[in-house]
Amino acid sequence: MGGHSHWAGIKHKKALVDAKKGKVFTKLIREITIAAKIGGGDLASNARLRKAVDDAKAANMPADNVKRAIMKGTGQIPGTIYEEITYEGYGPGSVAVIVECTTDNKNRTFAEIRKIFSDKGGSIGTSGCVSYMFSKKGVILISKESTNEETLMNIALEAGADDIITQEEGFEVITAPENFEAVKSALEAKGIKLESAEISMVPSNEVEIKDEETAGKVLRMIEALDDHDDTKNVYANHSIADDILAKIEEK
Repeated sequence: MGGHSHWAGIKHKKALVDAKKGKVFTKLIREITIAAKIGGGDLASNARLRKAVDDAKAANMPADNVKRAIMKGTGQIPGTIYEEITYEGYGPGSVAVIVECTTDNKNRTFAEIRKIFSDKGGSIGTSGCVSYMFSKKGVILISKESTNEETLMNIALEAGADDIITQEEGFEVITAPENFEAVKSALEAKGIKLESAEISMVPSNEVEIKDEETAGKVLRMIEALDDHDDTKNVYANHSIADDILAKIEEK
């Protein structure tokens, strides 16, 4: 989603947390449950679970909810069985879109996600139709108030980061997925505050949306997909200039 889009995305997510806290909790509980099911309930040895619990704490989820979700995942208490599924397709302006879902009913989820694509001017495709345009990367966002570029480079690159991109809003640290935890831990050990840290699907090339109407359609489609109860993550390869974003936000 490009440099500025990672920052725009995290700001957007933070703004939605309070407004949709119940839905945020539901999605976090599903992620904790699946992470515990796949890798066990020990935070020290399960990086995915550790990340999910950190996200739950950031959203002020009660500790009891977290504990129950872990126990459901490990089978200590009964609970709904969730599975992960990914959908791919195109949005307005030929933007490539990947939707990662967690569901207890694949047929229902597919029908509802397909309808969102269709209603919002896009089309759902077959597995692999757009994923080749993306690479899985660790993405860590750090504000310029937290550190300077030289210090950040010394710490992050030594810990195994692939690249550091300086944006207007701050720094973007890019890692291979297998080095994500090491880089994240190294930065935290030096007291550097992380605005966001996640494994993301980063596009190889972006589609620049130059008109306000198409940009609005793309954003509305992504928001509708993201708002679905079963959606975990939405990735897209669009790039929208800040001035067009500002006009859309004013409406």
